[in-house]
Amino acid sequence: MILELRLSNMFSLRDEVTLDMQAAKIQTQKARTLEGNVFSVGGEKLLKSMAVFGANASGKSNVIKAIRACVEMIRSSHNYNEDTMFGFVPFKFDGYEQKPSSFYVRFLMEGIEYEYSFTMTRHEILTEQLYYYPNGRRSLVFSRDESRGQDKKDVYEFKLVLKRPMDVAANTSKKTLFISRASQMDRELAKRVFRFFCDDVVLDYRLPNTVPMEQLLSEQKPKLLEVLRTADSDIVDIQLRGDRIVTYHRNSKEVAFDFETEESEGTKTLFRMMVSMIDIIRQGKTLFVDEIDTSLHTQLVEFIIGMFNSSQCAQLVYTSHNTHLLNTDFQRRDQVYFVNKRDDGSSDLYSLFDYKDFRDTMDMEKAYLQGRFDAIPYLSKPVI
Repeated sequence: MILELRLSNMFSLRDEVTLDMQAAKIQTQKARTLEGNVFSVGGEKLLKSMAVFGANASGKSNVIKAIRACVEMIRSSHNYNEDTMFGFVPFKFDGYEQKPSSFYVRFLMEGIEYEYSFTMTRHEILTEQLYYYPNGRRSLVFSRDESRGQDKKDVYEFKLVLKRPMDVAANTSKKTLFISRASQMDRELAKRVFRFFCDDVVLDYRLPNTVPMEQLLSEQKPKLLEVLRTADSDIVDIQLRGDRIVTYHRNSKEVAFDFETEESEGTKTLFRMMVSMIDIIRQGKTLFVDEIDTSLHTQLVEFIIGMFNSSQCAQLVYTSHNTHLLNTDFQRRDQVYFVNKRDDGSSDLYSLFDYKDFRDTMDMEKAYLQGRFDAIPYLSKPVI
């Protein structure tokens, strides 16, 4: 589970921005009604979903792009060659192309809190740190600072957690994150952290489902059928016959349709998406989605968000410009962030919870469209 993310100097995110998945202390009646949107683990109360709203070209997609770029570095940097360029660009104005970019994440894994961070240019890693709290106290696993010199003994500091850490350091270039190389070299704690970013952080919900279809239909058929009904499908039943999925429709409940050859492409796409979503929720993973409302009806998007908010411990972070989703009836104030483009081209990220004069009995969508939170386009009159 993610507790907090910080990013700086990536794409339009010049200054450090923070996504805080820790639930704020909101004592209103509306917050009590939405208690299901929060879960408790390891003494922390965390949010199950978080929305990022903003006008087109405000930079909201850059939040997800930056997170994806950094997670991909963790997953893949042990394979990078000397000519590899990292998958982000720094802010392009005011000399920030020459300044370092940074990524910081706090997360819970197997009931223990971790802090992991690194700074880099487009070409090389500059610093990297991993801390954890095995007994409720912050403890260093390793620290790396390439500015300390050429000798690996000067660059790295270790505590007694990883076996033979200098062997890993000797095989870690400035193109490679130490945590990635240590996992590749079979260091146990590093492998657990690496698996967290590979398995528990989901960057693409269209990946193949890991749950057997027989089990999925046995456990989740009502939810799948409800989704299809929300999308105006007339499918009333889904069954598995051998290795084939067959469907039954409202007008002919006795006639079986072959799912792969006789259902529409839209229905098949929706079905596979929901199978993947259910798998993510079932396993308590964290999903990042840019423009969640693309090609999906508002009611269906609300249904998906509601699935996460009613889950046990899954998390969803998504961007959208659909103002109908700004609704205090199904999301708390601390679940809503806004992105606004400044005059200098940089993007500012801030929480609705920061607006102390906004009460959750107010109309969030109306206040947003009135420009109360900025983050909306200001259009000049067209020239005819």
